[in-house]
Amino acid sequence: MNEIKKILQELHENNISVEEAYLKLKEAPFEDIGYAKIDFHRKLRQGASEVIYGAGKTPEQIAGIINLMQAHNQKAILITRLSQEKFNELEKIGCKINYFSQAQLGVFGEFPKPEGKNFIVVATGGTSDIPVAEEAALTAEFLGNHVTRLYDVGVSGLHRVLSHVDEIMSASVIVAVAGMEGALASVLGGLADCPVIAVPTSIGYGASFGGVAALLAMLNSCASGVSVVNIDNGFGAGYLASMINKIKN
Repeated sequence: MNEIKKILQELHENNISVEEAYLKLKEAPFEDIGYAKIDFHRKLRQGASEVIYGAGKTPEQIAGIINLMQAHNQKAILITRLSQEKFNELEKIGCKINYFSQAQLGVFGEFPKPEGKNFIVVATGGTSDIPVAEEAALTAEFLGNHVTRLYDVGVSGLHRVLSHVDEIMSASVIVAVAGMEGALASVLGGLADCPVIAVPTSIGYGASFGGVAALLAMLNSCASGVSVVNIDNGFGAGYLASMINKIKN
């Protein structure tokens, strides 16, 4: 249930007055702090609060945004593309976050309890694709989803993915993360009756062109129901998978 529905439900049950409900909806939609405009209405509009993109921001700027979000009752905050060096600096200035180094992702606060019974499968072609997959999986978990990880199940050993047919066929949405020729998305798309979100990675030799070969292969997949996000965009895949999963829950 999103925030607007919660406010209206509280009003319907006479837990808050019309004036209190009006004030909650009227609060400033964003605040300009010079280097950023913090969007406080994003959860009302989209069901998930604003996420901090750590690349290009200083540790002090990240801490400032976290402090402002926290002041507006945002209990959990996701920071993507957060380097180890920036995390270390954030700790030095007293900003306590949980850091997942493999995914370069930070979480201020606690992960929510997963909602519903449906789950998302996050699969990788190889071990080298796991950092991008973890960004997707942790994003989906941060947004309140059950996630099943199937790592290193690429097409060079097809029996590995076939040993997980039950999970694949039971998922509400699958995130297929692969570099090289990106064939995993087509294989999973041919096995599952749910949407498959393909994530090309920049893993591969010279002719992979930093993930472009996998991107084009995934865009040209002959399997129906496969969509594609940008190269190495684990966050985007995890966010989209969460939206699909919550429709089905």
